[in-house]
Amino acid sequence: MSAPRVPLKDQLFHRGKVALIAAQIHAVHRAFRRDAFVEQATERLAQLELKQRIAWIADCLRTHLPRDYRRAVNVLLGSLPAPCDPERTDGEFGDFIYATYSEFVAQRGRGDRDLEFSLAALKEITTRFSAEDAIRTFINAFPDRTMATLLAWTGDEHYHVRRLCSEGSRPRLPWARRLALPATAAIPILDRLFDDRTRFVTRSVANHLNDITKTDPDAVVQILRRWRDSGRQPPREMDYIVRHATRSAIKAGHPPTLALLGVSTGPHVTISEIMVPRHVDLDTELAFSVGLLAEEDAKVVVDYMLYFPGPSGEITRRKIYKLRQLTLLAGRQVNLTKRHPLQANMTTRKIYPGRHELEILINGAPHGRHPFWIRDSALPARPRQP
Repeated sequence: MSAPRVPLKDQLFHRGKVALIAAQIHAVHRAFRRDAFVEQATERLAQLELKQRIAWIADCLRTHLPRDYRRAVNVLLGSLPAPCDPERTDGEFGDFIYATYSEFVAQRGRGDRDLEFSLAALKEITTRFSAEDAIRTFINAFPDRTMATLLAWTGDEHYHVRRLCSEGSRPRLPWARRLALPATAAIPILDRLFDDRTRFVTRSVANHLNDITKTDPDAVVQILRRWRDSGRQPPREMDYIVRHATRSAIKAGHPPTLALLGVSTGPHVTISEIMVPRHVDLDTELAFSVGLLAEEDAKVVVDYMLYFPGPSGEITRRKIYKLRQLTLLAGRQVNLTKRHPLQANMTTRKIYPGRHELEILINGAPHGRHPFWIRDSALPARPRQP
């Protein structure tokens, strides 16, 4: 029997992490009562969700740090460990516990008098853990000045700072404060970052564009054409950005996006066969296969959608996943297979036993729903009737 999964909030925020920052702060500020801080900050953790834990620990820091805001932030900055390695070509993500420092700045330093100081503090903190959520407080309160600062930071030597410029201004950043700006407000920032040498940055740029496709996919197509024509990014990395930035528009079958990728529009493709198991145990995998047959040569994008039930057993949710992009030759069947994990407690959703459905999408067009049932493997099987 597999060990129970530890919730993400308990992996990231626990007594050991709180004790870590308490020791670091005490090392630079001897008046900091680290034992009292640890006791206060951990007494409510078990009752709080992930983002609530960030806000709570930031509140506790406020109790134990100097009353003067700038003195308090300087203590936090002085206690920080070394920045993430600036020579990395992809993301060294840092430690989530320092999100509490960014939240402290967002809570206490959003006044006009402290704006430049607060932004400089977030720039320092983000090299230990992304300040992408906290920066949005300042974008909303001081949009012109904060966006101008982010534009200037696109030339910073540290890739975490450059990534913050794109990630912090994303229209639909997960788990983050909403922005009051138009979805395309950060295009000048992205124009400076799409040719970045670091995948950690270009992935954020692509995710930012994918957010924009939810409201203005035509604008994204135009931006990507302009970037590709500029020749500023090597073709392989540019292809990655295009694919990653257009994944939602592809799933929606947006014709200009399909044309951008050279995908056939309206191909005559049929599903010659599909194999979906009748029953699957929870905490295993859904293994399915699909056969595709085209009447003429066609470049296609194949995705699949899963429909999920809620606690009541009624199907209330759905999510699209990527399967394959390929070229089909006329009259020649291609078989695709996939194994999709079905963990009971994912970080993004809970899977309940019961009826689910699978649907194949070809260039965004649906091709029939196929039911399957997920069984709770922890429950004893019903005995067969004689």
